[in-house]
Amino acid sequence: EGKTLFSKVRFDIQKGDKIAFVSKDPMALTTFFEILNGRVKADSGTYEWGTTVTTAYLPNDNTEYFVGSSHNLMDWLRQYVPPQTKDVDEDFLRGFLGKMLFSGDDVTKKTNVLSGGEKVRCMLSRMMLQSPNVILLDQPTNHLDLKTISWLEDFLSRFNNTVIVVSHDRHFLNQVCTHVADIDFG
Repeated sequence: EGKTLFSKVRFDIQKGDKIAFVSKDPMALTTFFEILNGRVKADSGTYEWGTTVTTAYLPNDNTEYFVGSSHNLMDWLRQYVPPQTKDVDEDFLRGFLGKMLFSGDDVTKKTNVLSGGEKVRCMLSRMMLQSPNVILLDQPTNHLDLKTISWLEDFLSRFNNTVIVVSHDRHFLNQVCTHVADIDFG
């Protein structure tokens, strides 16, 4: 809409970096992440991922993944299994849902009745299923309870690859991130 959200941003990310991106403008950060994920085209400039990079993205707004869906959690997750992944059975999918604290009959719950936190947990299961070496998270702690946030902090701290995150949760960022990049200052 004619407003410059950010400009002259330059950075390099190395394997294993865990970077918090910050800005005074939350719309700038969401747009920045949407550009990095190829969902929005930048007005100018370029970015390049390494040839072996595989990404998984948790958007701030996950509505498109659930709108009109009445799948149970198992069927919802099954549709995101990467084509190269073979031998996908119920135990395999339960394992990914279990990592995000869905157990027992939870996996038969319909996606159209999920809370905001449950949707974020489903999206995190979806991300793990993709086996990425770069994880991009836009406000991952929104809607999550303390137990799940603690689990996510631990998981990301132990993750041996790259994490790029936006969050207003300073404690979460302090636990997970090794670097901070302020896009307001380029």
